[in-house]
Formats: sequence, structure tokens, C-alpha cells
Amino acid sequence: MQINKRSLSDKLKEYKKSPMSALLAILVYLAGIITFAVLIYLVVYILVRGIPNLTLDLFSWTYTSDNVSMLPSIINTLIMTAISLLISVPLGVFAAIFLVEYSAKGSRLVKVIRITAETLSGIPSIVYGLFGMLFFVTSLKWGMSILAGAFTLVIMVLPLIMRTAEEALKSVPDSYREASFGLGAGKLRTVFRIVLPSAIPGILAGVILATGRIVGETAALIYTAGTIAEIPDNILSSGRTLAVHMYVLSSEGLYVNQAYATAVVLLLLVLVINWLSGFVAKKLTKA
Repeated sequence: MQINKRSLSDKLKEYKKSPMSALLAILVYLAGIITFAVLIYLVVYILVRGIPNLTLDLFSWTYTSDNVSMLPSIINTLIMTAISLLISVPLGVFAAIFLVEYSAKGSRLVKVIRITAETLSGIPSIVYGLFGMLFFVTSLKWGMSILAGAFTLVIMVLPLIMRTAEEALKSVPDSYREASFGLGAGKLRTVFRIVLPSAIPGILAGVILATGRIVGETAALIYTAGTIAEIPDNILSSGRTLAVHMYVLSSEGLYVNQAYATAVVLLLLVLVINWLSGFVAKKLTKA
């Protein structure tokens, strides 16, 4: 306790000597408090408006205009997320491995790939939706389907996964690689046995962010996956995700209360996915 008191008194003396430091400290604390307050307000507002409207009819197996069930949308969301991650995560991680471990430093190809990834990250989702509609839906003749929506989402989240995986691989100390080479391991074994396991927490952080974007996406999926509230027979069938379901209910103006209830389920789904990702990350790190 004495150490804390001394450190606090030292800070107060420093702030008295430099008013600008005190002002910056106040701004930093205010920014943190405002951010936390906005987050808590949004979560509490959604829960207060949505929980009273949660009924068993909203979880019926078949959607009708009477029950406006969200269960088909929940299943579609899980299918869409699984397909998108199964394609985008290996591509993004392998691309990051190439950029960090195998490409020459200062290579023009690497610069082009990074600029392209950063450019793709800033494109509005509606543009991805139009591209997916023209290419996957029309040109490839997949129609409004889960597969067309999943591939559109793959293009959206691939730059995010690749950049976060790249930074995670860069954060692994070079001493790990040198020690592995010194013991006689080859390049491939070093990358997949030493470097990649050490970078898993950072890679999973990118996967969590990508999952949140997939689950919450609407604009791109309206033009590619469609808005049919049914459980798909296969991946070439149309179906709406939970975010699209909530958008449709709120835009119609007849099911606003049900839209708030859908928002609660969507929020809980994201929290569960994030918790599972963190749990897996801890298990893999310990292993």
C-alpha cells in the first residue's frame, strides 16, 4: 500500500509540474469511461427491450407470419459461419505464413499483397454483395444460396484473418526459429511445429473478429444468400441469417418487438462464439 501511495503522490507532483500531462491523463480516462459506458448502455438497452419479447414461438422449427420464428435463421447462421471459416482460415493463415516465412524481405509481390489486403478491408460490404451477386449468383449460376453467401463472406474476412495472422507470426521471437534450426529441424517443421503453435492466440483473435463480422453481416448476404426464412436442404438453397432476419423484421415495421428479441439472441450467440474461441485458444496454448 505504501508503494501505491508513493507512486500516486509522484504522479500528482508530476501533474502539478506539467498541466499538459494532467490534461492528457484526464482525456485518456474520459475516453475509457465513455467507451465502457456506451458499450454497457447498448447491451442493457438490447436486453431490456428484447428479453420480455422472447417466447417459445420464436424458436419454432418452421417460420410463419404468425410466429416469425428465428430458429431457421440461427441454423443458417451457424452453417454460414462454419463454411466461411473453413475456407477463409486456412487460406488466410497459409498466406500469412508465405508472407512472413518464405517471401523475400522487401519483395514487390509482398508489398502488392499487403496493399491489396488493406484495400479490400476498407471496401463497404454492399460492394461485396454486388460482386457476389454478379459473380457467384449470376456468372457461376449458384443462385441465391448459402454457398454464394459463404464465398462472399470469405472474400470479406480473408484480409482480416491474413493480416492478424501475419502480425501474430511476426511476434514470435526469431530465437525460436534459430533454436529449431540449430537442432536440425527443417524450414517446414519449424514453421508448423514451433512458429505456428506459438502464434495461435494471435491468429484466433483474428478469427474471433472475422466471426463477429460474419455473424453480423446483412448487406452482402441480402444479395447473395437471400431472405428466405427456411432451413436449407443443401448449401445451394437460399436462407437468411440471424442478422438478416432481424433487419427484415425491423424494416417491415410489424415485428419490432420480435426484432429486439432476435437482437438478444444474436448478442448471446456472438458472446458464446467468442467464449468458445477463447477456451480453445487457452487449451491449444497449454498443449
